[in-house]
Amino acid sequence: MKELFNDILKMDGIKGVLLISFSGEIIFRELKMKMKEEPTENDWKLFIESINGIRETDLIFKGGRIYLRKSELGYLIILMDFYASAAMIRLNSDIILPSLKPAKAAKGLSGFFKKKK
Repeated sequence: MKELFNDILKMDGIKGVLLISFSGEIIFRELKMKMKEEPTENDWKLFIESINGIRETDLIFKGGRIYLRKSELGYLIILMDFYASAAMIRLNSDIILPSLKPAKAAKGLSGFFKKKK
């Protein structure tokens, strides 16, 4: 999955990328910075529940920015400095989102025995 996020991670001003499921489980995590304390799965679950319904947002804090984007798997969270290009982040997210879909269940044997026309 890291290959999907390489372009974003290589951008100037990016501190990290997370993909968190709707249940709060970390699907992907790559941080360029050290955290003082690791958040627990319960922390992520509470965070995801609190942002439920948000499709896209750019949050600005004293120490940087967080870009959130909803996908079919969960939320894409990009941690960045103030000077990181928001337009490039959105463009790369638009490119990545179609690849972030849940795996479809196999049809089983029904597709194998289908009649050919």
